[in-house]
Amino acid sequence: MEELTDLSTQEGFWSDNRRAKGLTQEKGRLEAEVTGFDDLDRAYSDATTLYEMAGEEAPGGAQDAAMTEVSDLVVDLGKKFEQAEFQKMLSGEQDATNAIVTINAGAGGTESQDWAQILFRMYQRWAQAKGFRCDIMDVLPGEEAGLKNVTMTINGPYAYGLLKSEAGVHRLVRISPFDSNARRHTSFTSVYVSPEIDDDFEVVINPADLRVDVYRSGGKGGQGVNTTDSAVRLTHFPSGLVVTCQQERSQIKNKDLAMKVLRSRLYERHMEEEAKKQASIEDSKRDISWGNQIRSYVLHPYKMVKDHRTGFQVGNAEKTLDGELEGFQKAYLTAKITGEWARGGADDV
Repeated sequence: MEELTDLSTQEGFWSDNRRAKGLTQEKGRLEAEVTGFDDLDRAYSDATTLYEMAGEEAPGGAQDAAMTEVSDLVVDLGKKFEQAEFQKMLSGEQDATNAIVTINAGAGGTESQDWAQILFRMYQRWAQAKGFRCDIMDVLPGEEAGLKNVTMTINGPYAYGLLKSEAGVHRLVRISPFDSNARRHTSFTSVYVSPEIDDDFEVVINPADLRVDVYRSGGKGGQGVNTTDSAVRLTHFPSGLVVTCQQERSQIKNKDLAMKVLRSRLYERHMEEEAKKQASIEDSKRDISWGNQIRSYVLHPYKMVKDHRTGFQVGNAEKTLDGELEGFQKAYLTAKITGEWARGGADDV
């Protein structure tokens, strides 16, 4: 970290903006780690000192108060230790990077599109609580309500490492607000998560394998409508991946952003294939491909959210949908390390 600090103060550091940005992000990540360990050491020192003071001769009431404070400090120390252990799990090659999240509504029209909107809000609330920034890159509203699909970048330390557990198919069971007969409906929405790959990271894309289409950005009308053909759609023939971006008014900027998403998805697909190869070798590890149904959110006739890969579940579905995802993330990262995955499926929910 000292080396990065020295580099950042050198003349001409920002002459290479891309390199400077990468080094600054790495410096911020290391500073966050050091701060976490400093907090842990400080909490341990405070608890030890107060315990020793409480053991000395003191009036009974004062000693009781001191021991109560020691107890509170020990609880706080335990939480900080758990957080440090959690942080150690984020050791993947791209875990420290920003995350690109795409949400696609499944079959079912308005029901699934509304479910996509709910998940979109859930990840926004999660990011907000972490102090992360969300940038919407592309969005296609539903015909009546909700979203058909949306792509966003979540910017923050270890955003990808934390959110990679969200990739897969999410299932919602509820009384439909769109059904006049108040019947129970099941909806499905897929979530795709990839790391934001730095431009220096080698992902080869042959221009001959790429088709670039431009079109007019969508909008509801009014003065803010973009009347130029600035939106960009990239089609990568070998992989079949299609990426669209209409975030900026500049066609060039939208193409650059779309290329960044495409490179990230190609990298993630490569890592997925490598993971499958590894899983086929290690029989103790189950296949966790992105296409599998990973989690159920039941709002009727009871309330529960259950992850089918890890078995982790909570009864307060509202808190989960409000962005409280840490328990699911910890369970997923722990299972990846231990190889101990749940054997149940969606049928038991």
